[in-house]
Amino acid sequence: MKAVVMTDIGGPEVLQLQELPEPEITASSQIKVRLHTAGINPIDTKLRARGLFHDARPPAILGCDGAGEVVAIGEEVTRFQPGDKVWFCHGGLGREQGNYAQFTVLEENRAEFMPARINFPEAGAAPLALITAWEALYDRGRLEEGQTVLIHAGAGGVGHIAVQLAKIRGARVLTTVSSAEKAAFVRELGADTVIDYRTDDLESIVKEATDGEGVDLVFDTVGPEVFRQSLPLIREYGSIVTILDPGQGLLTSEARNRNLSIAFTLMLTPALKNLKEALAHQGEILRLGGEWMSEGKLRVEVSRMFQLEEAAMAHRLIEEGHTLGKLVLMSG
Repeated sequence: MKAVVMTDIGGPEVLQLQELPEPEITASSQIKVRLHTAGINPIDTKLRARGLFHDARPPAILGCDGAGEVVAIGEEVTRFQPGDKVWFCHGGLGREQGNYAQFTVLEENRAEFMPARINFPEAGAAPLALITAWEALYDRGRLEEGQTVLIHAGAGGVGHIAVQLAKIRGARVLTTVSSAEKAAFVRELGADTVIDYRTDDLESIVKEATDGEGVDLVFDTVGPEVFRQSLPLIREYGSIVTILDPGQGLLTSEARNRNLSIAFTLMLTPALKNLKEALAHQGEILRLGGEWMSEGKLRVEVSRMFQLEEAAMAHRLIEEGHTLGKLVLMSG
């Protein structure tokens, strides 16, 4: 099979297209999948540049998100049959093979049936971002109908899904973007207030939009500086959820004085630590989110598709930042 191999730790040039033997089922509970697409996520670029989890060393195949067709099943598999279309977030961290390839093998309980009425690029792009946004807003942030949320980078891979999930929950959405194109995109998704962080005064717009009270919840997908800037924008007893490390030297006195809740979400933790209940919950997220996608309530924007041999180019684009929606590898 063709696969993109991370040959060393380093820049995008370490991603090389190679011909490898197809993985084969080694346990009765596994399925073999002919991959059609693999989502490309920032975590992939970080693992490539900094090193893999589980003390693994290259060569390795990256890619957590995948979608494809079951081609073989173990003798104890009960949920799937050859020909079934599946999607999943599995592998690509260092222990199991990732999805920058034409085939993969995984436990049947790590896959879900692909939603009806969506295509392979959408299915391959969605899992990690959907689970991340869901856990951040619904599980960690406990977003409720009628609340106000500020979502940073609302046109990004996680952000554009978060905007839609917040609207589905009945929240009022403020979001930051970096261009007129992205502003139009997030308005189309339902954002109520759009802030161009390059030119707009973030604090004054948030205060005006909330009658000086601040938002109920902030979702930070950007990093330490944005995290710090966001604390004064949250009302008393409000919350902030981040998917990133807020950095060293963070002064939490303001958060403490205003009784703010600070939460973190890393959707990879259940896979890294084999937390079975959490993994089952993530499967439920894919099932319900998939229903919403089939019903047209939720969409995943695939802004660009690449062939396997173009993986390095895709990594460069992600590292440059400011991508709209998701990037996807086509393995066909």
